[in-house]
Amino acid sequence: MVRRWQWRMFRRALGGRNRFKPFSRAFGGERGQPIDRYYIDAFMRTNAAAIRGHVLEVGDANYTREFGGDRVSRSDVLCPVAGYPEVTIVADLTNAPQIPDDTFDCVVLPQTLQFIYDHQAAVRTLHRILRPGGTVLASLPFIEVVSGTDMERWGEYWRYTSVAARRLFADVFGEENVEVRAHGNVLVATAFIQGFAGADLGPEDFAFNDPLIELLSTVKAVKSAGQPTPRSG
Repeated sequence: MVRRWQWRMFRRALGGRNRFKPFSRAFGGERGQPIDRYYIDAFMRTNAAAIRGHVLEVGDANYTREFGGDRVSRSDVLCPVAGYPEVTIVADLTNAPQIPDDTFDCVVLPQTLQFIYDHQAAVRTLHRILRPGGTVLASLPFIEVVSGTDMERWGEYWRYTSVAARRLFADVFGEENVEVRAHGNVLVATAFIQGFAGADLGPEDFAFNDPLIELLSTVKAVKSAGQPTPRSG
C-alpha cells in the first residue's frame, strides 16, 4: 500500500505549481529501481533456466549476469552502434547478416522493440539467430514515459497491448510457442508516470494485475526444432 506521506507528495504535485511535471524525469532511478523493472526482474527470475548457453542481451549484460549464473557459457552484447563498454556485436536487428543462423540459446530483450521502427523484421532476426529450442525473453511497454535520451538517439516508435505483443511474436514463432503476460494496475501506472521508484510501493501494490490497465507485457518465445523463419512480405 502507498504510504500516507507518498500520497501527500502526489497530491501536492497535482495541485501545486509543478503539477504538470513528474517527480522524476529518470523513471525514479535517482532513488532506486524504476517501477517497470519490478515486473521485468520478476519475469527474468521466473524464467532464469532459459538464460543458458550462449546468451545475447541488448545494451549490456546485466540480466545475463544476474539471472544466468554458471548456466551461461558465453555472453554477447548487441548494440546498433559501437563505443559502449560491453558491446561485442555491432548490428541492427532489422538486418543483421553478420550474425549466423542458429547462434544463440537465449536472447534477453527488455524494453527494446519500441525503439525499432521495423519491429517485425527485428523479431524475424531474433528467430533466425536462435538455435532450435532457444528462447527470447522480452518485455514490451504499453503505458510508458518517453525517454528523452533514447528518443533523440534511436527514435521511439511503439507501444504494445498484450494482444499486439502476442501477435508480433506469434506471427514468427507460432502461437503455440509464445507465452505473453500483461502486468500493471492504476496505482502502479500512475506512480510510474509520476516518477516514483519501485521502493515507494510495496509488494502488495504490484500483486494485482488489472486486465484493462497494462503497464507492460512480458514475452517468452521459443524456437521450435525445424521451424523456418518467415521472410519479409
